[in-house]
Amino acid sequence: MPGRLQGKVAVVVGGTGGFGTTTCQLFASEGAKIVIASRREAVARKAAETVGGTAICCDITDDNQVAELADRVMKLHGKIDIGINYAGHAMVGHISETGPEQIMPIVQVLFVGALSVIRHLCNAMAEGGSGSMISNSSIAAQNPEKGLAAYAGAKRALEYATRIAALEYGSKNVRVNCMAPNLTKTPMTASMFTNRLGMEAFRMQTPLGRMGHTEDIANCALYLASEESAYVSGQTIRVDGGASTQKIPTSDDMAILAKARPDLLEGNQ
Repeated sequence: MPGRLQGKVAVVVGGTGGFGTTTCQLFASEGAKIVIASRREAVARKAAETVGGTAICCDITDDNQVAELADRVMKLHGKIDIGINYAGHAMVGHISETGPEQIMPIVQVLFVGALSVIRHLCNAMAEGGSGSMISNSSIAAQNPEKGLAAYAGAKRALEYATRIAALEYGSKNVRVNCMAPNLTKTPMTASMFTNRLGMEAFRMQTPLGRMGHTEDIANCALYLASEESAYVSGQTIRVDGGASTQKIPTSDDMAILAKARPDLLEGNQ
């Protein structure tokens, strides 16, 4: 079904790498007009050029900038049909060693900023009579792991807020959903994939037997953005190969695996 997004205007926050790059390419191939929003203006411009789109500099931790993003897109295209937020911030730290100075930057991007994106883009969609808002969570929000209280907690909060947003914007024919990927190789996570032992442990905890690809996430985003999901709202779709039915591998799991597969320790960085 080529052209599933023909004539649609899609705002992709964090569209300069990883999930965002693949999603922009797929959406453009399906006929969407792409607006890439990023804190790094030069990088955003370069990414937008590859899909014939527009770049807008925006830091989602500044609500005024998010409001301006929505206003500029509305002035440029007259509407917003699709919004996707891939903006990320990573931090690992045990609760016993983590204070507000480490927690707040995570919360500002992954929850406060994410809500700001939902608010301004969904308000614009409501003005136009319909739309689809998609946020990005993580299976860490469902599967507890040491050191991820701030990150996973913010993601879990976003998932719950997604349900409330779907309730509040439903009467305006605006759908609000979320995706929860498994660990997937992107520029942000690439260093983790050099650890052969760790990756094998993750793979073994994934029923489909492989790690995810950015294409897997982009394809889910396409479904949620298209009319094929016209009756889907308030959901978090786990794009994880079934990994959320298991648990995130622990250091104990990896120690056991290392004894059984010492070859996996070779070449680890």
